[in-house]
Amino acid sequence: MTATRVKRLGMLAPSSNTVLEPETARLLPADGSVTAHVSRLRVVTISPEADSLGQFELGRVLAAAELLADAKVDLILWNGTAASWLGFDHDARMVAAIEAHTGIPATTAVLAINAALARIGARRIGLVTPYVEALEERIIANYRGIGIETAAAVRLDLTENTAYAAVSPQEIAAMARRVAAGPADAVLILCTNLAGASVAPDLAAELGVPVLDSVRVAVEHSLSLLGQH
Repeated sequence: MTATRVKRLGMLAPSSNTVLEPETARLLPADGSVTAHVSRLRVVTISPEADSLGQFELGRVLAAAELLADAKVDLILWNGTAASWLGFDHDARMVAAIEAHTGIPATTAVLAINAALARIGARRIGLVTPYVEALEERIIANYRGIGIETAAAVRLDLTENTAYAAVSPQEIAAMARRVAAGPADAVLILCTNLAGASVAPDLAAELGVPVLDSVRVAVEHSLSLLGQH
């Protein structure tokens, strides 16, 4: 009998993100049928300033994707949420460029989130972010542009990415409870450096609406593309 080949998930990660890798490891199949491999691009602060926005320039993304291609991964996942404020077309262009450059299928956390919102049929969301007001406003406007209103939003007004990882799951859960009263069709925990993956399932049961954590949704979407769901 021929053994089934282990699938390799390649992840592009913000350099200062410390939540993504341990959360992903907990979400991968326990049988070891999928392994995760990470390439990082420098991302330190998250703000509306030009130097912060420039961290997500496509050339830098492609350089990191090349390193994942060296490992012959089966899928490349950009596991960051910058397109939520840069514009969703940013990730569509990124996916097309990565696939053309490496020959490897690609996806992103934001594309996974938006696909999940479409499956739910969500038209009103409760939004949880660690970001500042200017970015929150852009996110709300971008979702309004695809027919999704933000019923309620809470933010932490933080710009240092390392500070996002210090927010406890309990704090994230409290924020989710606040926005769920919107009322909302779904709660969105938007940031791959917020540790919401572990609390999202129980929160969904408690609140009676889907709770979409960025890391959890991105990994589940990737596993589906790899034929694991």
